[in-house]
Amino acid sequence: MKHSKTLVFSMLAALSGCSTMQVGDPSARGPVTGAAGGANAVNASTLLKRCDASLGTLAITEDTQADWYQQLGRDYKLPSTLPLLRLLIQQSGCFIIVDRGAGMEMMQRERELSGSGELRGSSNFGQGQMVAADYVMRPSIQFAEATGGGAAGALLGLVSPIAGLVAGGMKKVEAATTLILIDARSGVQVAVSEGVASKKDFSWGAIGAGGGGAAGIGAWNNTPAGKVISGAFLDSFNQMVEAAKGYRAQTGQGGLGTGGAMGVDGANQGGVRPAPQSGGPVGGGISSRQIQARLAQLGHYKGAIDGIAGPGTSSAIMQFQRAVGLPATGRVDAATSNALFQ
Repeated sequence: MKHSKTLVFSMLAALSGCSTMQVGDPSARGPVTGAAGGANAVNASTLLKRCDASLGTLAITEDTQADWYQQLGRDYKLPSTLPLLRLLIQQSGCFIIVDRGAGMEMMQRERELSGSGELRGSSNFGQGQMVAADYVMRPSIQFAEATGGGAAGALLGLVSPIAGLVAGGMKKVEAATTLILIDARSGVQVAVSEGVASKKDFSWGAIGAGGGGAAGIGAWNNTPAGKVISGAFLDSFNQMVEAAKGYRAQTGQGGLGTGGAMGVDGANQGGVRPAPQSGGPVGGGISSRQIQARLAQLGHYKGAIDGIAGPGTSSAIMQFQRAVGLPATGRVDAATSNALFQ
C-alpha cells in the first residue's frame, strides 16, 4: 500500500512538472481581448478601429426575448454580448459607455441607502450626477453557420441546431452580426452596420454546445463559435466607426417628423406649406421651433431653439429675408416659407 501511494505521488509530480500554466497566453486570446481604463486601451486587437475623440455617451441594450439571444445561451452556453461590446467600444475611444443595466440597479441601491441616512454624510450620492446617454446601441446575431465537409447545420438564427444528429467534420464556421445605433433624444436611427467573420477547419464537436455557462468575456474566447461571433461584432463596429466618421445628418423639408414627402390625403405633406396666419411671426402649420431650427441651420439664428417666437426669432427671419431678396417683414409668409424650406 505504501509503495502504491508513493507511485501515485510520483506520477502526479511528473505530470505537474511537464504542464505549466502560461498566464496571458496570446494563443488563448480571442478577437476581442485586453482591457480599457478610461481612454486608455491595453492589449486591444490591432484590427480594432479607433477614434481620436469620443462621439458621445452610449448605452447598450439587448433584446433578451429575441430568438438569437435565447439560442445563444441555450444551445451554445455563451453569455450576454454586453461585456464583449463594452470592452471593444471603450478600447476604441469612439464612445463613452454609460450603464443602464445591473450597474445602474446597484447605483439606485446606493442612493436608497444614502436617502435612508445609512451612508456617511460625505458620500455625495445626491441628485444630478448621472450622465445621459446620447445614443443607444442594439446588437443582434443574424446567423452563424457551419458548412462543408459532408455535413452542415446552422449555429444561430437560420435553422434549429442539430448537433446531436450531425456526424462528420465541419470545414467552416461563419457568423454575421448587426449593430444599430439610435439617437436617444429623437429616436432617429443614425447608423447601422453588419459584420461577418469565419474560421475554417473546426470539428463539429468543438463547435457544439459545451457544458455549463459562463459570464463575462471568457466564454467568447474559449469556444470556436464564441471567437467567430466576437470577430463578427468587431467587424460590425469597425464598419460603423467608418460610417460615423463621415456622418451626414438626414434632413426633411420642414423638419423631421412633420408629415414627410409621401403624406396621405389630409396630412401635411412635405414641401406643401399652409397659408400664413396674421398677427404672428410664424406662418400657420409651421411651428416656431421648426423656424428657429431652420434659421439656425442656415446661420441666421443664434438663440435657444425653444419654440418661443420672440424678438430674436423675428430678427433672424428679417436677416434671412434680406439675404434672399424678400421684403424684411420678420414674418413667415408663403414666399418666405418656400424660400426657407425649399
